[in-house]
Amino acid sequence: MHFELEDFLHYLSVEKQLANNTINSYKRDLESYILFLRNELKVESINDINRVHIIQFLKRERELDKSSKSMSRYISSIRSFHQFLFRERKVDIDFTENIETPKIERNLPKVLSVDEVDLLLNSLNENSPIDLRDKAMVEVLYATGLRVSELISLDLDSINLTMGFIRCIGKGGKERIVPLGRIAKASVENYLISGRPVLLKKSNSNAMFLNQRGKRLTRQGFWKILNIIQRKVGLSTNISPHTLRHSFATHLLENGADLRSVQEMLGHADISTTQIYTHVTKTRLKEVYNKFHPRS
Repeated sequence: MHFELEDFLHYLSVEKQLANNTINSYKRDLESYILFLRNELKVESINDINRVHIIQFLKRERELDKSSKSMSRYISSIRSFHQFLFRERKVDIDFTENIETPKIERNLPKVLSVDEVDLLLNSLNENSPIDLRDKAMVEVLYATGLRVSELISLDLDSINLTMGFIRCIGKGGKERIVPLGRIAKASVENYLISGRPVLLKKSNSNAMFLNQRGKRLTRQGFWKILNIIQRKVGLSTNISPHTLRHSFATHLLENGADLRSVQEMLGHADISTTQIYTHVTKTRLKEVYNKFHPRS
């Protein structure tokens, strides 16, 4: 079964051209699935798999208290795998055809208020090359709504300071252009002039944001930076890179931006993904109404 799995992953990479993170997610889900089939159900071949086996695996995952979101992802991975096997005529029947996907509870994203964002950004100083880098990264993240993977993947030629925009590669290798505000632009300029050359040392890296060894900063590295900043500022809300992305989108909509423009800047393939931010703004409106209306 591992041969068929490798074949499927190759299809996702070459034909579907999915991002590495997405492919790795499929791989983890399906390796868990295949391991269960082999070890628990003694299934040795893809031709021996039937609907009961699939349901038994999903039942096991539910018993492990997996969330509806995780269950939905498992079903999606297994369904895509079996559809691929059926299309390639490796099996005669697609047993996932009538398996239902659980409804996912859509939790509203955590969003910082404008005052909280100001407090966060104003707390960042520019006393050292590391400080200059951290300030530039956080300013860019809030100014553009980039995903953390997109932020750390930026190269020197990704930012056009003259025109004031960032070119980034998002999910599925799709390129998009996002405007860069004047404050974030100034922070990036300061970092490029006084911060990055010091961090670069003898390295020849083309990465925009560097660690202390002159290498590209990692996702984990930026998470640690953000956690340190949060503790320093004393914000009660737990901040992640996605918190700043959510705040970027919500603040744009609250100030009159249209949904399509926000969708484009966030790099959402489907506008329904962006629409969750309209729920956030409605919630904010209700909070304001209840707080200030005399007969609320």
